[in-house]
Amino acid sequence: MDMFIKGATILAIGGAHGFEPFTGDVHIQGDSIAAVGPNLEAPEGAKVIDGTGKLVMPGLMNSHLHTNEALFKGRYDSMPLEVWMLYAYPILAAKPLPPRLVYLRSMLVAMESLKTGVTCITDDLYESPRQEMHLLGAAVDAYDDAGIRATVSAHVVDKNFLDTIPFSREHVPQHLQEEVAKMPPVSISDYLSFVKDAHSRFHGRSGRIRFMLAPSAPQRCTPELMLAANDLAKDWGVPFHTHIVETKVQGVTGPVMYGKTLMAYMNDLGLLNPWTTIAHSIWVTDADIELMGRAGVSVAHNAISNQKLGAGTAPIRKLLQAGVHVGLGSDGISTNDTPRMFDVMHTAGLMHNVNNPDWSRWLTASEVLHACTLGGARTALIQDQIGSIEPGKRADLLILDMETVSFTPLNDIRNHLVYCENGSSIEKVIVNGEIVVEDGRLTKVDEKALLAELRAAMPEFLEYHSGVEAANAQFEPAFTEIIKRCYGHDLGFTRWASDLG
Repeated sequence: MDMFIKGATILAIGGAHGFEPFTGDVHIQGDSIAAVGPNLEAPEGAKVIDGTGKLVMPGLMNSHLHTNEALFKGRYDSMPLEVWMLYAYPILAAKPLPPRLVYLRSMLVAMESLKTGVTCITDDLYESPRQEMHLLGAAVDAYDDAGIRATVSAHVVDKNFLDTIPFSREHVPQHLQEEVAKMPPVSISDYLSFVKDAHSRFHGRSGRIRFMLAPSAPQRCTPELMLAANDLAKDWGVPFHTHIVETKVQGVTGPVMYGKTLMAYMNDLGLLNPWTTIAHSIWVTDADIELMGRAGVSVAHNAISNQKLGAGTAPIRKLLQAGVHVGLGSDGISTNDTPRMFDVMHTAGLMHNVNNPDWSRWLTASEVLHACTLGGARTALIQDQIGSIEPGKRADLLILDMETVSFTPLNDIRNHLVYCENGSSIEKVIVNGEIVVEDGRLTKVDEKALLAELRAAMPEFLEYHSGVEAANAQFEPAFTEIIKRCYGHDLGFTRWASDLG
């Protein structure tokens, strides 16, 4: 059945109107937007939605998250990345989770995302100790059932973990090194077989699910695996999604291990391309940024997670000026600790102002909104499908009540969305032409029952995970020394809360 939103305020983001709100109508036919404009004629038999006092905008895009962290939501605090990873991405003692728990974990993120206006996610999905097809399938089932749009990966590391951290062989006790050596990484042939099977099973499912390639990071993967994944990403038209220089430790990793920055290393391998999406990109040099802009890569800016982990601030203005495409991400549900993108927009709109006296270089609300919609869609290579309200694009839309506290008194709608709104004004969320949230209620799943089931499963999981934490706590003294050593390493530049260049 057709859907017709009549007489609403529309923020299209793309098309003829761009970021200028206007009053008009939206005709949704099937899964797509058929027409947008003033004084349209409602088709006979269409479901008509009164848009008086409402704002219609594109659904928000979460360009980078790890739903595998959802069971650790609210668990960790005051840890830098390399220490936190010992517990959230354990080296020792991890075992595969039951598929139902993976389903509930994924559903938790999907439900909160949809209720707060996120219609599309890029899930860089990692399983400890390694990905298995039935677990990946459980996550996909959750996204399919909830009604969210998702690009999902099988995140991979094919190096001994200690060989991915500089100076680890000097600081980690020998007996622990021997324990790590007992766990051989996945072979390239097994990985390629897995991702080809996953792509055939899941890519295109329900018109909302896509599968991407996600080698974890250049220091964590062999060149052979990354090059093979890159070829598949290019052939399939999906992102090559990776992490580069999130922390100062990773900034040191390139010069120490490869004699060059990690970005230069990627460039030399031919792995900076228009289909490359890089999470973080904090400890980059001006030369790195030039390479990235020339290649037309995308960056997922994880504003909240980077602050919680003390990682630093990505030089977003420099990246934008160089021609890098920028989206926004929540990052993991243990380093944010939510997938709420209104929160991320708010933070991204503020953090680049700190200690930066040149306010002409601060991000505007329109730039932040673009990064969380059309820019985010570009990071997933689906900018021709979603991210703006234009005829022919998928109907992934939000309808917000503009008679709430967040929009009173009403001034610049763009500023209200970035600095005032938190998702509480949302009345309807539409994905692929289907209403999936209405008046705060998910329409496709029983939220209350699913949350109760997950709560009931948590005591057993936490008992197991406490043992995992204890096993991996043995590494913390060594990693603490490595982090201190790296922070004393001179990279020739700093990257904190300012973006002066």
